[in-house]
Amino acid sequence: MMEIVHVIGGGLAGSEASWQLAKAGVPVVLHEMRPERPTEAHKTDALAELVCSNSFRSDDWEANAVGLLHEEMRRADSLIMAAADAQKLPAGGALAVDRDGFANAVTAALIEHPLVEIQRGEVPGLPPQDWTSVIIATGPLTSKALAEAVKTLTGEDELAFFDAIAPIAHFDSIDMNVCWRQSRYDKAGPGGSGADYINCPLDKAQYDAFIAALLDGDKTDFKDFETSTPYFEGCLPIEVMAERGPDTLRYGPMKPVGLTDAHRPHEKPYAVVQLRQDNALGTLWNMVGFQTKLKHGEQVRVFRMIPGLESCEFARLGGLHRNTFLNSPVLLDDRLRLKADLRLRFAGQITGVEGYVESASIGLIAGRFAAAERTGVPLSPPPPTTALGALLNHITGGHLSMEVEGGGRSFQPMNVNFGLFPPISVPPRPKDQSSKDQRLKGPRSSKSFQRKRAMSARALADLDAWLQGRTPIAAE
Repeated sequence: MMEIVHVIGGGLAGSEASWQLAKAGVPVVLHEMRPERPTEAHKTDALAELVCSNSFRSDDWEANAVGLLHEEMRRADSLIMAAADAQKLPAGGALAVDRDGFANAVTAALIEHPLVEIQRGEVPGLPPQDWTSVIIATGPLTSKALAEAVKTLTGEDELAFFDAIAPIAHFDSIDMNVCWRQSRYDKAGPGGSGADYINCPLDKAQYDAFIAALLDGDKTDFKDFETSTPYFEGCLPIEVMAERGPDTLRYGPMKPVGLTDAHRPHEKPYAVVQLRQDNALGTLWNMVGFQTKLKHGEQVRVFRMIPGLESCEFARLGGLHRNTFLNSPVLLDDRLRLKADLRLRFAGQITGVEGYVESASIGLIAGRFAAAERTGVPLSPPPPTTALGALLNHITGGHLSMEVEGGGRSFQPMNVNFGLFPPISVPPRPKDQSSKDQRLKGPRSSKSFQRKRAMSARALADLDAWLQGRTPIAAE
């Protein structure tokens, strides 16, 4: 009989990984500590319980990266997507589900599968050595015993338990007629050129208005189980720094020293916002030191007050919450295995992805990798041109992992977005079409939509080739 794969965690990622293994003919033991060991967030003992929203977000595969991920997972025989589609509720272009019906459908499918055994109870510490293949999918509420064991194995600084997240901007929405590229004092770091940051200048009036809006902006409240967790001094929310005095940010992340405005070299900025490259493609840029508790709508309003970011599109907005996740680009290989112990794979939010579908998708990939290992059938990673491959690439190497000013590391949880995909060329519009004609045709005639649709078409073609065991042309 084929050896068992153990999956720890019965959330969306663990459930999906178990399903992919069982569908491949590999026996699975799925370990879920609830109800013997409850969490602060869960209310039931069902597998794949949705603890926050009941929305899987946009289902538009042509114009939205999460919608594309939905479609890719459907084509890969995802249990999570099958249950979501069966339990969907009216929600316009989004995929919303009956949360109880969804969780019950996932639970029933796994209980009924002859190759899946569900064991209730906590796995204390690292899995036993005789478990030769393990997928750890314990999410942001990983039990203390397991988290401490993983920290001991990987290094004290390789997990985060309370995380401050800064917004990430799409490069092509930054106005480079206002901003410029330069490192402080033109210093070139490892692999850098001396022009490694994008700089946004503010004069005194702009800075004062920005600080006022920051302090007045509507903030997110902590959940009950987060309130006792202190801030890290090296990653304070930007509004907390602003509360310490009007000039605090000018002497902190917005200090203007060592920089010369390339567009106005004789005018010294009063303050500067810097963005640091966040992925190898150069399509995503992180706002340095801008971790925040502002609500998402407020972030868009306030941060678009910054010169050069007036039309900024954000791939991810900031936040501050309790979280447990690996420094995956450093610790995991491209098969999601822990480099320090190759029998252990990780999946879901603990790998540094955000969102229900993103977590489940990494479970899908981990399950397929583990199944390939057990069955001896070679399996390459999904192409980086696909949503599945773009997410996997980001968490296992596409992100530029580095130490940041004030301590800590730059890798942060991420939703799927088109900024993670390799760029694609879009044919220019016909010259005889005016911009007015384009506006009358609506947003789906825009160049941005055409680019996204081209990326999506490429992704699905390459995914189909990968699922059939062929090497996609775009990945060769």
